[in-house]
Formats: sequence, C-alpha cells, structure tokens
Amino acid sequence: MAYHAPVEEMEFALREVAELARIEGSGFPEFDMDLVRPILEEAGKLANEVLAPLNQPGDEQGAQLTGQGVVAPHGFREAYQAFAEGGWMGLAAPTEWGGQGLPKTLANVVLEIIHGANMSFGLCPMLSLAAIEALVAHGTPDQQARYLPKLVSGEWTGTMNLTEPQAGSDVGALKTKAVPNGDGSYAISGQKIYITWGDHDMADNIIHLVLARLPDAPAGSKGISLFVVPKVLVNEDGSLGDRNGVHCIGLEKKIGIHASPTCVMEYDGAKGWLVGEENKGLACMFTMMNSARLNVGHEGVGVGEAAYQTAYEYAQERKQGRVEGVDGPAPILHHADVRRTLTTMRANVMAARAICYACGVAADLADTAEGDTREAARLREDLLTPIAKAWSTDMGVEVASLGVQIHGGMGFMNETLAAQLYRDARIAPIYEGTNGIQAIDLVGRKLGMADGKAMADMITDVRETAQSARETNDPQLVYIADRLKAAAEALDEATVWMSEAMKTKREKGLASATAYLKLAGDVIGGHFLTQGAIAARADGGVIRGRMTALAGYFAETALAEAPGRVSGITRGGDSFMSESEALFGLS
Repeated sequence: MAYHAPVEEMEFALREVAELARIEGSGFPEFDMDLVRPILEEAGKLANEVLAPLNQPGDEQGAQLTGQGVVAPHGFREAYQAFAEGGWMGLAAPTEWGGQGLPKTLANVVLEIIHGANMSFGLCPMLSLAAIEALVAHGTPDQQARYLPKLVSGEWTGTMNLTEPQAGSDVGALKTKAVPNGDGSYAISGQKIYITWGDHDMADNIIHLVLARLPDAPAGSKGISLFVVPKVLVNEDGSLGDRNGVHCIGLEKKIGIHASPTCVMEYDGAKGWLVGEENKGLACMFTMMNSARLNVGHEGVGVGEAAYQTAYEYAQERKQGRVEGVDGPAPILHHADVRRTLTTMRANVMAARAICYACGVAADLADTAEGDTREAARLREDLLTPIAKAWSTDMGVEVASLGVQIHGGMGFMNETLAAQLYRDARIAPIYEGTNGIQAIDLVGRKLGMADGKAMADMITDVRETAQSARETNDPQLVYIADRLKAAAEALDEATVWMSEAMKTKREKGLASATAYLKLAGDVIGGHFLTQGAIAARADGGVIRGRMTALAGYFAETALAEAPGRVSGITRGGDSFMSESEALFGLS
C-alpha cells in the first residue's frame, strides 16, 4: 500500500476550520495562503515516492548498533538527504539561520505527512525541530551561530536527553552531572535512556540537548540545567573536530518503530555548554517539550490516516460474503459494518487533525499577534496542547486497532502494514509526557488559567457553532447542532465540577482527569467537524457530502454519548478511591 497525503482534506481543514489565513501578515511576511497547496503537494510527493516505500522494509530490518555506531535501515540515509536537500527542516525556522520563516502550523502539517508515510523516519526531524526551537529561544549568540545553520539546513540533527533509568517523567530525580572545565565548558557524565535517534549515520553530526546537574545544584527539578553537547565537537571556523565523549551503548528492543533507533546514551566527560541560566534547564527544555507535544499529536493523526488508507484499500480488494446487487463474493467494503468502521476511523482522524491545526494556528498567533488577539491565542494554545497530544494519539491507537480489525486474521500477521501501524502507533500516547500527565496538566493547570477563561471561551465557541449549524436550516446540520449543543452543556457541567474538585477534593479531580480530557476532545473535535460541515456547504460537491457525513456520524456517536459521560467524571472515581485498600492494598 502506498500512502497518499490527503492534500484536499488537509488544505480544507487549514483554510476553513483552523482559519490559517488569520496569520497572514502576522509576523510571517513570506507567507500567504497560495503557498499551502504547493507545499502540501510537494511534501506528499516525498512521502509517497520516497518514504512510504521504506516503511515496511525499515520495520523488518530495524536500526542496527555496530562498532562504528548506529546504522539506519537501508535507504534511510538517502531518504534523509532528499528530505534535507528539499529544505523541509527549515520550513518554519527563522530566515536569519537559513530557514524559510513560514508558520509552524504549516511545518507541523508537513510533519504529519511524513509520519503518515513513515513514522520511524519522521521522529528524526521532529526532534531536530524541537532542538531548533530551544536554541532559538534560549541559546547564546555563539551557540546559535555555531549550531543553528546546520540544524536548519538538515545537515545535522538534534535530540533531547531527559530520561534516565531511575528518572522517567519525574525528571527532578535525574543524576547526570555537569562539572565546570574552567574554560566555559562543562564535563557531562551520566546515562540517558529512550533517546530517539540518539545516534545514526544519516547526518555528519548530532546536537544533543541534555539535562544535567551542576555540583552545587539544589535537589529536585529546581536544580536542573540544560546543556548543548555535540556528538562531534565543532571548531571555531564551523568545521568538525574531535569526537566528543558521548556514545550509544545499546538499542532498546521495542514493540514498534523498529527503524527508529531508541538509544541508551553514555556521557563520559563529554564536553557541553550551558543553555540558558543555571538551574533553569527545565524551563528551557519545556520549549522543546511543548513543540514536541503538538508534533506527537500530528504523529497520531498521520498514523491514523495511514491506518485508514490501508484498511480502505484492503476493504476494496478483499472479497467475502454475499451482498444484494453484487454477483459472487463481494468486496467487504459493501458490508455496512465495514463501512461503519471505516467511517469511525475517518471521522476521528479528521477531528484530531482539526484540533491539532487549530492548536498550531493559536501557537503561531501567540508568537506573532498583538494585544488581545495574542493573549486569546496563548490561552487557546495552552488549552488545546494537552488535548491535541493526548486525544489525537489515543485516537491513532484506536484507529490503527480498527484497521487491524478490518483486515481480520490477516491484520494479526506481522507481515501486514496494518499490524505495523498498530505497533508503531502505541508509543505516541507515551511520548513527551504520558497521556495521563496531559490530563493532569489540563485539569491541574489549564482549567484554572485566567480564572477559567480558556475553557469558558472554548465552550462559548462550541455553542456558537451549534447555533450557526441550526441557522442554516439544513436538516442534517440542524440535527448535528442539537447533538453539539447537548455535548457543550455536558462539557460545561463537567468543567464546573472539575474546577471545583481541583480546589477542594483534588484527588477526586485527578482520578477523573483522563475521562474529562476524553470528553473535552470529543466535544471540541465535534465542534470543528461541524464547522467544517457548515463551510463545506459553500464548496458543494464531494467535499460537502464528505464533511456532512463525517460530522453527522461523529455527532450520532461520540457527541451523543457526551451527556451520559458526565457522571463517569463526577462520580467515576468514587468506587476505586473509596475501596483502594480492597482493590490495591492501599490503606
């Protein structure tokens, strides 16, 4: 199966749902909407012709650790060179460092295409993009001049090194040391695990951003600093010098993304330089984390799209059973339950896509707009980021699972792409703060921002969309409007309860955080699908029927369930919280 970027639907979501045109002239002088389709089409060609054909072979071969370091699967080095030479790494990077100065939203959408074609490959530039953002925001002028041009061009790649064997999401427990060398550099020593693309042979250098502790650092997260540690030291004239004291000493054995090396990295007195202020490294690293969280949401969308396309193609080819009007065994696409499953997949992918795109536009406006527009965008970005990451990646796993189901017994065979996509998708809900952490962030931080204004404004938008749908007097949209309005009321009720719970009975609120995020994602996703259906009325033709069908199906399934899910949020934790001793041995 060859992945094909759904350019028409992506452009529609950017234009009509996320309203990308709002950022024209807002800090992006090189951008106008006429660029969108050509960029998506060219990215689609790279994905379809170069990256997708390497997806299954890369999974079968996997990355290999040799005496000379990590070697990527056959064809990956050449594919990466094509990616870099196409200028894709620098799409949203500042022009002063060789980038094209386009919106991050557009770069994220391109990354979605890359992930859809080959998730293992896409993880490499995703981490480089995060490293670029961190150095732009926090690097010294010397660090920026030394590293950014090569990172932006794609000649070098970047990583972020947080996790240690004893410190997972609790980065405050990390032990990697940074000892001053007396010349402005530091000797970095320690071990990091789960480092995606921590070593490889696709580029001449790898720029690691590493969290470590200074000798006199306070305990916990307040004593963490960030350091830039190149694999190969860079001379004053920009040429490559000696090999630094950092090596991959092992590759993790994973259930998926086999072509992406997940490295155990050993730092043995490696030379590094402080990024930002001493003991303020976590704040610097969160620049990378926030960027990566939205990109991981796009990863869920990309893999979900690939799973849908793979299942749809199989459903057209596989013949089984009898259907009225078809002579002989019918392609299973003719069976109503198969079409229901495919529609579930497609509606969820489109809803997640819209959430991620809207979050991206808000992020761009938060960086470049002014006054009230900038503040509203910042609140919207902060609110949508955990939802985009968690809801979209959970969706990716669910859709990939449905893809296996469409394939039947063949889907459970390792040689099928459906099985690989399911295995690959499973890491995304764990990446960049597990989805449980995203839910805690949503209810613990984001709901309280500006006295609850972020979610209040979001719910107001949902209600206005429902009213707009009703005012069309289109019977299909009026029906959708009723479901969306009821879902908005459910989210409002759950939000009032959650906001109070986090003040007075925090453990109960945290127990329901994941259920709350799921409800919020469903309602916001339904809101965007409904916006799309309203906009598609003007376009007519196939896109009108498609968007109306997807919004209608989502309304009758996910939105119809929303009111009944409120009690699962407000009371769902009572049973296991009150009987924790009986269930878990906790007194």
